[in-house]
Amino acid sequence: MSESTARPLGLTCVTDAAWARLHPVAQQSITADMAAGRPNAHLLDVVDARTRGAAELSGVGSPSVGEVVEEVLRWDGASVKVRRYEPIDTDPRAAAPVIAFVHGGNWLLGSLDSADVAMRRLCLATAATVISVDYRLAPEQKFPAALDDVLTAIRAVSDRYPDRRLIVAGDSAGGNLATVAAIASRDAGESLIDHQLLIYPVTTCDLTIGFDMGYEGISLYRDEMQWGQDHYLPDASYADNPLVSPLTADLRGLPPVTMVLAECDPITPQGELYAIALRNAGVAVEERTFDHMFHGFFGLDALIPEASAAMEWIAQSL
Repeated sequence: MSESTARPLGLTCVTDAAWARLHPVAQQSITADMAAGRPNAHLLDVVDARTRGAAELSGVGSPSVGEVVEEVLRWDGASVKVRRYEPIDTDPRAAAPVIAFVHGGNWLLGSLDSADVAMRRLCLATAATVISVDYRLAPEQKFPAALDDVLTAIRAVSDRYPDRRLIVAGDSAGGNLATVAAIASRDAGESLIDHQLLIYPVTTCDLTIGFDMGYEGISLYRDEMQWGQDHYLPDASYADNPLVSPLTADLRGLPPVTMVLAECDPITPQGELYAIALRNAGVAVEERTFDHMFHGFFGLDALIPEASAAMEWIAQSL
């Protein structure tokens, strides 16, 4: 890793020891944002936050894949827009899975474009067909609209590729939607999903157990997480709904899980607690926490070469 920088004084909850564990590229980005007075997403209007997030991702290296196609998937009268990525080697692969991926963004932000680079890298690493799901966002569409869209995509993908393993995947709030879709699919008596790939997933609305204040301000703020909940949920009574907070769900009979966590991510406790609950329910879990990494590192191989280790591990695990 490159040389680290001193901890900004504004990060009051982060100790010098914790800051030293964070990757220097992330240190430099956070320091620059604080010096410039750039407000965090939760201090902005949602539309402004979306615009700023899109601008921040411009210029990130975009690797070539075999084919990229935008299309609309339909199932039982519902439809959802997706972007499909095919590997460069297009020869039939009996073992190559199909990955239905749900992007993150606190249920409010993110898009097919924001996930594009990560999806290309995932496609290349796994030689899988990757289908990125463009679900409806809050606050315009609150729970369960996003979950309904993800279920539509999963059912349509399963119907299209009946002979290939189907992996439902997602990062952050997308990891939340991926795993609750697996729960909803199981409850509907379906056997569509073979595996779950969860990347620093949101698994609870209880921030007293799901947020490590020792990393407050490193990519995420506690108030930012609450901001997402407040916009996503129809009202606070939904916070314990198993299809919002899967840590409260009956997890028996769910597909096996591959889980990626980040050492310097304040919501890593949510993933750790979920892995324990899954194992207690008899679900196979393969979990790894990546040193020096932070919330949002997935797919940033061009900026942080060490991030490629996670992509390689995912490919081996799947």
